[in-house]
Amino acid sequence: MNIYQHFRQEEHDFIDQVLEWKETVEEQYAPKLTDFLDPREQEIVRIVVGENQEVKVGFHGGNEGAERKRALLYPSYFNPTYADYNIKAFELSYASKFIKLEHPQILGSLMSLGLKRSKFGDIIFKEDRIQIVVAEEISSFVELQLKEIGRASVSLRLIPLENISSVKENWEESTTTITSTRLDVIVASIYNMARQKAKLLVEGSKVKVNWRLVEQPSFDCQEGDVISVRGYGRCKLISLEGKTKKDKWRLIFGKRK
Repeated sequence: MNIYQHFRQEEHDFIDQVLEWKETVEEQYAPKLTDFLDPREQEIVRIVVGENQEVKVGFHGGNEGAERKRALLYPSYFNPTYADYNIKAFELSYASKFIKLEHPQILGSLMSLGLKRSKFGDIIFKEDRIQIVVAEEISSFVELQLKEIGRASVSLRLIPLENISSVKENWEESTTTITSTRLDVIVASIYNMARQKAKLLVEGSKVKVNWRLVEQPSFDCQEGDVISVRGYGRCKLISLEGKTKKDKWRLIFGKRK
């Protein structure tokens, strides 16, 4: 069976990477820890590893509701614990009464340290607290180097993983009709805007599908895709139902509450 036929062309390179990880575990008979993966990448790892008797896979992102998680591929003899995922968490201290920090600012400051996005897990906002989940191997460096976000002076305090705030993602389901599964058509329909505006948002690098920037309005969306539009929020394509009498698809989607 050709495993690639079940995935989009742009996902093939990542599939090759997963197959390489799997092969490494089989050959060395030792666990392999990945960087943080987004939910779509996690799903690909699950499918590629499958119900393999020799290689197992687990995921952990610091807490139960984490979006970004590290994967641990391991041989059947190995019994993993949370400590094997090498995850640390920090809480930000800053003048929160006078300054409001936002997700793009924090992520931008972390990336400016010269580290890959995959070394960072979730950035969590809960009331007036901000927490950052990172890979243990870069935690000391981040703690030493991250002193400023925007114009705000910040300091980091290491916290136990059990103190990470839980943020549950809830989807409010709705139904709409679409003439095609093109990205610009779906964005226009779900966010109730003109198709030309949706097209400009896509071409203007404002839209992601499954956590990947997509700039082609004609991109073909599928059931299960998660679409985020900057300034409008995130939605999930739950299912494509049958066609209406006017030959339109009935789309059930969820918007994040």
